[in-house]
Formats: sequence, C-alpha cells, structure tokens
Amino acid sequence: MAEAVFHPPKRKRRVFESYKAPFPVDVGGKDFRLCQAEIINNNVIVRNPEDIEQLYNKGYFGKGILSRSRPVFSISDPQLEAKWRGVNTNMPIITAQKYRRRVQWARSVLQEQGLDSCSISSILESYTQPLGLPFCTGDGDGQAGHSCTTGSTGNAELGRKCDREGTQSPESHNQHSQEGGDPGRASRAQEHPREMAEGSCHRDPAEGKQSPEQRAWQGMDSRECAPEYVLVQEEEEGSSCPEDDSTHAPENLVKKEVLVCRKNPFRIFEYLQLSLEEAFFLVYALGCLSIYYGEEPLSIVKLWEVFSEVKPDFKTTYMAYHYFRGKGWVPKVGLKYGTDLLLYRKGPPFYHASYSVIAELVDDHFEGSLRRPLSWMSLSGLNRTNANASKELMLCYLIRPSDMTAEEMASPECMKRIKVQGLLQELIVSRWVSSRERSEHDEF
Repeated sequence: MAEAVFHPPKRKRRVFESYKAPFPVDVGGKDFRLCQAEIINNNVIVRNPEDIEQLYNKGYFGKGILSRSRPVFSISDPQLEAKWRGVNTNMPIITAQKYRRRVQWARSVLQEQGLDSCSISSILESYTQPLGLPFCTGDGDGQAGHSCTTGSTGNAELGRKCDREGTQSPESHNQHSQEGGDPGRASRAQEHPREMAEGSCHRDPAEGKQSPEQRAWQGMDSRECAPEYVLVQEEEEGSSCPEDDSTHAPENLVKKEVLVCRKNPFRIFEYLQLSLEEAFFLVYALGCLSIYYGEEPLSIVKLWEVFSEVKPDFKTTYMAYHYFRGKGWVPKVGLKYGTDLLLYRKGPPFYHASYSVIAELVDDHFEGSLRRPLSWMSLSGLNRTNANASKELMLCYLIRPSDMTAEEMASPECMKRIKVQGLLQELIVSRWVSSRERSEHDEF
C-alpha cells in the first residue's frame, strides 16, 4: 500500500497582512467587544461596520457578499479618486454612466411596485437633482459654488455652500415616499426582494402582523436609512475651451469636467455573511457574538436547534469545524469543491486551502447512516476535482458512543462526551498511480 505524502501548505505570493493569531478575541479584556448578528432568510449576517471589522480581522470569520473575501466593497471609482486627489471628501466619486445605471435600477424597482411612469419620473427627478457640496474641502482657491470643477490645468474649485434651490426639503421627501417610496430604499430589493415586491414603501397600518425578518429589515440604523451622497463626474455644458490658447480646431477643444453632488437612488450595502458553523462557534466557543431573530437574542440551545433544522447535517459539520478551529486551522465552506470544509493555514490571505474535508458521524464500530455514501466513481471525481486545485481530500470521522441518545444530541454538550469517548479519525485520500508503483519496485 502506498503511503500518503503530506505536502506543505502552499503560501500565496503576495501577502499584504500580518498574522496575529487564529482567533485573537480578548475575552474579558479591555478590547473585548460583543458583536451582534441577525438571522434573515436562514442566513446569519452582521451589518455593523465595527463588528464586521472585528470578526474578520480577528480570525477571518465570514465573507463580504459584495467582495471577494474581505468586506471592502466601495462604489467609488479608484481612477476617479486619483484624478480628483485634491478633493478631500468622504463621499464616493463615480462616473455619470454608473450613476445612470443606478437610476435605471431604481426605476425598475418602482415599476415592480405598480407605479405609473409619470410618478416614477417625478420621484427620480426630484430625488436625483444636483445638490450642494457643504463638506467639500481641498487644495483649490476655495470659491463658493455647487460643484467641483476642473479644466486643463487640473485645479479644483471646491464648493463650500449648500445650494438651497437644489436641496430637497424633508416635507417633499416624505411626500415622495408616500407617492411611491424612497428610491434610496431600492437597494433593499436586491437583498430582500420579497418584501419590496409585496408593495410600496408606504404601508397600510392595518396590514397585519409582520414577521421577525421584516421587522429586522425595517429596524435598520440611521446610517442605512439616511440617503447616500455621491459625487458624479459630469461634463459641464458649454465649457469647451481651446487647448494652450494656440488653435481653435475642434479636435483641440478640452471639455471641462465637474463633480456634481447627488443622492444615490440605489444603495448597495456590504455586510458580512457568516456560515452557520462560524456563527455558532463565535457564540458557543468564544462568546463574542449575540444572534438575534427579530428583537430577541437566541440562546445557545435554541441556536443548536434552529441551525439543525435549517441544515440537517449541521451537528456533524460543526463538530468538525470546532475540532479543526481548535487545531489552529481556519475552516471555510467547501461547497465549491463538493466537500464540507476547506482548511487554511493561518487564514485565506496567507495560504491557499490545503485540505478539502468530508465529515461523517459514526459509532464505535464505524457504522451508521452516512451522510454521503461514496462510490468509487464519486470518490474518484472528488479526488480529481481537488487534486486539480492543489488540495488533498480528507475524510473526517466523528466517533460517538453507541449508547448516546437523540436527547443528548439535542444539546451542544454532546461534543464533550464525543471528545472523551473517541477522537476524530482523519484519513487522507490520494490517487494511486500504478505506473509509479511499478517503477519503484523495478528499482529494487
């Protein structure tokens, strides 16, 4: 029988972070922070930016839904930020084309709510009209105005006063919300389309009781409910001027560009999505997360019950997750490669995943109803898929006592007994190459 070859973890070429610890949560210390998450559509999400930074930076828990892994999504265009470097503002800068695209998204959502075209056009025209730049500062000459302009010399004229004619009053804002809804709430249609499809933002008080998920979305903080202001780079009308004042040829005319402050009609929020195993580990093992369903936090036993209903094999996968986290690995969901978990050394920013894990819960005699019975064909396919991605396939068997009842499994305390009675059996599956074995025997 060929022996398994243990390959060292494959380190990434470009690493821009420093490693601290597997999960450096200062429990009981001065830097300890109790984060908050919510259950929405059977998913555990974290929306507070401070909580997102805490959980991802200290242990790489979760994944940003709009980012590749680390939640760093921003609608601002990096090239435009470099171009308008003199404009010191915290508002994102986007092109006019991207802004028109968001207006079209908001229009489509309002059309789904049953509004006529005239009302939609009136709402969007009032919501997206140019505004002032009350918080804009920079290196320019500081002239007052309602837009940031630049010419061929690249100097920025920064506005400091708010254009009262272009600013929308709260009364008119409420009026438009009653007519058909605030276009700024259109982004919630992407995250929660069922709620937006049921009707407009103005709801009847006699509509009936709402589910905890709907109350959770309506209970957003002021940061999400408030409109988002963006700087849109547009071409100023009638501002074409000859270059270098030497020729008046049409090809030498340079159009002057301006930054116009507008409201974003379609907001897209970045939040951290936790897997059920990650969320329960933060609650049960570290005690640094509180998960709410509606307005009430759920207890550990209730979370164990709820997660087991949402995911029938949750108990098995969490036991494997808890075990490998205790070993110092950073487990992630392995759905992409047809497995339960992916194991990273230190974290995804430093190394590629080394192992793809399939977890099974068996008794003392390695018997029981397997979650995924593997045939030679399925095992060969899994092995080939992971080998092409430079990962090793690992079968992880969780051994529980034969006399353990279903009532004991209804509580996470059952893991203590499993740990005492037996250890996790790990088996690495590798491909056997017959030609390689024959060549090795021929050498002898």
